[in-house]
Amino acid sequence: MAKPVLTISSKNYGAWSLRGWLMCKLAGLDFSEAIIPPDDPAMKAEMLLLSSSMLVPSLQHGGIKVWDTLAIGEYLNEIKPKAGLLPSDAKARAHCRAICGEMHSGFASMRGALPMNIKAHFKGFKIWSRAQTDIDRVIAIWHECLKSYGGPYLFGKQPCIADAMYAPVVTRFLSYDVPLDSACTAYCKRVMELPAMKEWVAAAKQEPDEIDELDAEF
Repeated sequence: MAKPVLTISSKNYGAWSLRGWLMCKLAGLDFSEAIIPPDDPAMKAEMLLLSSSMLVPSLQHGGIKVWDTLAIGEYLNEIKPKAGLLPSDAKARAHCRAICGEMHSGFASMRGALPMNIKAHFKGFKIWSRAQTDIDRVIAIWHECLKSYGGPYLFGKQPCIADAMYAPVVTRFLSYDVPLDSACTAYCKRVMELPAMKEWVAAAKQEPDEIDELDAEF
């Protein structure tokens, strides 16, 4: 069988690409990357329209093509069940799917006000009220999960699909200097210390600045 291929966009700006890529890494899938150029309409759509329904990322595995980040996660859980991408307990698994679905379809105000930009740091960034409401909901989700499952990740001792879904939010909170309590700060630190996250961030920092629309000064 040919090596699986994951099609992604910018590593600096591509929040949905990061989610799919991190899921593949957490699953232990040996895959290669196909990176679409910055002028490709799919890349622009993923980042500028902030949509979760584009064809980036997409995974080609044998004769199977899977797009949409949640579908990729569910597929990886099927082919790599021992990786623990979803919790083994049915109640926790349902909870995990629910908060992943919430991230998949919600938080539009936060996405619009705080687009992912790993290389940037906006110290003292002023957050408007609707975005703050989304941020407060993310923090509530993190607190609930960390308390319910004991941490250090959202559903216990190892990272899962939920952590991949919220990883771009972690980068946003760091880029836009979002104030966090000690529990959320520790969680962000833990996510950023994942070897796969370090690999992604290192590549993002080497990426040329080619998408001017997302480099506006706030």
